[in-house]
Amino acid sequence: MAEPDGLREFVAARQGALLRTAWLLTSDWAQAEDLVQATLAKVWPRWRHLVQRGDPEAYVRRVLVTTYLTWRRRQWRGEEPVEVMPETAVPGDEIAAVDLRDLLGRILPLLPARQRAVLVLRFYQDMSVEQVADAMGCSVGTVKSQTAKALARLAAAKLAQETR
Repeated sequence: MAEPDGLREFVAARQGALLRTAWLLTSDWAQAEDLVQATLAKVWPRWRHLVQRGDPEAYVRRVLVTTYLTWRRRQWRGEEPVEVMPETAVPGDEIAAVDLRDLLGRILPLLPARQRAVLVLRFYQDMSVEQVADAMGCSVGTVKSQTAKALARLAAAKLAQETR
């Protein structure tokens, strides 16, 4: 199967954002890379159709989130060993970015998968409630209630850490 037109350019332009979102969901760079790879493998056959519809990024984001949620429900992650590992350069981080990543890495794992996905999409991706509902395939009310529950849970966790 030939590579679809424009997919390589899309990946080059959006790979960093997709990886960051995947990391926020998984809290693990290796799993984040696997999640992005699995997402792009699912999108590959439909790429031409997505470009014709006009907003492939929204669809890719939805596939990323639904794949993450599916992974959380089942044990096997679908990894397959390869003979040659691709080498990628990891850009250096600034101190503030490291501090933020550390904080997120400690707090986000306290949340159930759906609440975590809602917070990542709403506040990290800066998506509207409607966009999050579309990306997750749920109602606006579900997004609002999951956001409220997640924020309450994080506030309780922060208070518990402060009183130690």
